[in-house]
Amino acid sequence: MPSPSSAHWLSLVGSIWLQTINGPNADFPVYSSQLKDLKHISQVQLNFLAFASDAGKLFGWFSGVAALYLPLWLVAFVGAAFGLVGYGVQYLFLDTPGLRYWHLFLLTSLAGNGICWINTVCYLLCINNFGSSSRVAVSLATSYLGLSAKVYTSLADSIPGLADSKAKSYLLLNAVVPMLVTLVVAPSLRVVDLTGVANMDAAFLAMFAITLATGACAVVGSIGSTSSNGLSSREHMLSLGVLLATPILIPMALRIRESLNKIRETKRENRIHDLGTDDAIERVVAIDIADVESKEGDDGGSGVDQKPQEEVGGLRLLRRVDFWLYFFSYMFSATLGLVFLNNLGQIAESRRFAQTSTLVSLSSSFGFFGRLLPSFLDYYSAKSGYSISRTGSMASLMAPMAGAFFLLLYPSDFFLYLSTAVIGTCTGAITSVAVSATSELFGTKNFGVNHNVVVSNIPVGSLCFGYFAAYLYQRGARGSHRCIGAGCYQETFVVWGATCAVGTLLCAVLFARSRSFAGRVPPPAAAAGGGGAVRTSCLARLANLVSYRW
Repeated sequence: MPSPSSAHWLSLVGSIWLQTINGPNADFPVYSSQLKDLKHISQVQLNFLAFASDAGKLFGWFSGVAALYLPLWLVAFVGAAFGLVGYGVQYLFLDTPGLRYWHLFLLTSLAGNGICWINTVCYLLCINNFGSSSRVAVSLATSYLGLSAKVYTSLADSIPGLADSKAKSYLLLNAVVPMLVTLVVAPSLRVVDLTGVANMDAAFLAMFAITLATGACAVVGSIGSTSSNGLSSREHMLSLGVLLATPILIPMALRIRESLNKIRETKRENRIHDLGTDDAIERVVAIDIADVESKEGDDGGSGVDQKPQEEVGGLRLLRRVDFWLYFFSYMFSATLGLVFLNNLGQIAESRRFAQTSTLVSLSSSFGFFGRLLPSFLDYYSAKSGYSISRTGSMASLMAPMAGAFFLLLYPSDFFLYLSTAVIGTCTGAITSVAVSATSELFGTKNFGVNHNVVVSNIPVGSLCFGYFAAYLYQRGARGSHRCIGAGCYQETFVVWGATCAVGTLLCAVLFARSRSFAGRVPPPAAAAGGGGAVRTSCLARLANLVSYRW
């Protein structure tokens, strides 16, 4: 299969920028305590607001259907518009008594649904524009979603006038930033047919280097914010912004190279026409054969996803045992991790940990590296001709996550930092791997709808696990709005750790059932008719050249 061109890489850069700002709900723990006091709501009601953002994903499959009939840039605009209305109305009327609790719930659900629309656009662009490298592209793009909380907290700290009211500051940023970025990247949000160009290994390596530097900057900024010797908020935001803008250099460089290649090709064709000799034809045919063999060899090592046995969609999906194993293993791991992150503000408050924004930034930064990890594994495993099982990867990530919940039973701040980093990393990695796991298990034809059906486990898990945690917290508060002490979440962490262990077992069973989808990818040379295809292509080019000469 041909390699992606500059237009494909431009769509990847657009997806990266969209993913970077498409987690506005991730900053909820930072201002949740202030919102709780401002609107005079209980911990259970606050938990339902956290659930409201996830509840919007119940209708996320609408975005998959819309993507079948509407241009992708329009689908992205719909998602950004939902966020603009959902968070914008809250910002405008937060201080007024007219904005009641059920208004907050509905508006937050609308904004949460908008996240699904933008995610669907990014997934489809990566899958359709990168062919055999779609796994790597998806993992690269979705890794930046882990930076959303870090970006929003840095913006809130660095922009003058936004630090007075945390709740209103974050609501304003959540409403405006996604729409502005969507306006900027809209021209790049299109599916482009693959064309025969040079190998893209250098471009992927450059993107990996940029991504690693961005993640390192985020981690250093998160850790450095705890000391007085670190960078200021504005300096850190400026450096992070430069690194986020750097990926645009890759499609620009590729565009320049494509233009130079066209000029050289034109000159070569002119020389062939002027020479008009048999010797010239032989040299051109030799070059064509080398080019074809090179491209065929690249495909053999690119790690093309092995197709599932059949395409599954609609109601047939719900009748599959694999679907329910996948659904519950995802809910008992990644969804549980998201519930933990949603409650991070209250967990920190119960332990009298004042730097909640630092903890949220830390979880965001490590979540970024967790989402990036699958892209490294896919890229380098493809070079050896192997395809890594997505379900096997998910199972291996759930085990340390279960252990991290049990570490939280210790009241030390060190274990709070450590567990937050581990849970953030594993949650991000599982979320990234799950995108490719859906297509691995059920095919790519109905991916837009299938994956949104799978992630409907997020609101279900958020409601169950979040309500359970809020009920135990409220019981420990004994009539007041706050519970202080390590015992507030002790029972919760035990149950969450045991639940994650069950999820690990379910995913191991799913891996045993679906392991035939991964393994050795046979090189094209070994495939039947592989050499014949090269000879046929070369003979056809020779015939064209001969007919052109005569």
